[in-house]
Amino acid sequence: MPYVKVWIHFVWSTKRRIPFMKTREMRQTIFNHIRENAKEKGIYIDFINGYTDHVHCLVSLGIDQSMSKIMQLIKGESAFWINKNKICDEKLEWQDEYFAVSVSESMVNQVREYIKKQEEHHQKRTFAQEYEEFIAKFGFEQFKDR
Repeated sequence: MPYVKVWIHFVWSTKRRIPFMKTREMRQTIFNHIRENAKEKGIYIDFINGYTDHVHCLVSLGIDQSMSKIMQLIKGESAFWINKNKICDEKLEWQDEYFAVSVSESMVNQVREYIKKQEEHHQKRTFAQEYEEFIAKFGFEQFKDR
């Protein structure tokens, strides 16, 4: 049996960065559901949090999992569930694109702390500013679907 530990920090936003997830309670309901659904699908979410218009998720990839499949399962099912259960005032859609960066074992705790402090972090900096920092820091091309 192979032993694999590959950490990925995923970030995705709502379509057009609309702040659908307005309250802390709403976000926790959504994040709890994403975690439970992921667990049912064999996806290990170590930590999940976000703010009104985006989600951060630290995932340990399984031996037969791809980043694109994980995002498809998490984003697709969660949007369906959120809308079916009328969690948000309007129909929530996730942006098609997402960020995914590898995390070394030595940085896992720092990434957890960063994800944990999203609400506090976004009192000082918008997701648009964070987005630009990710683009610059990791050398990504800007997303077409804002």
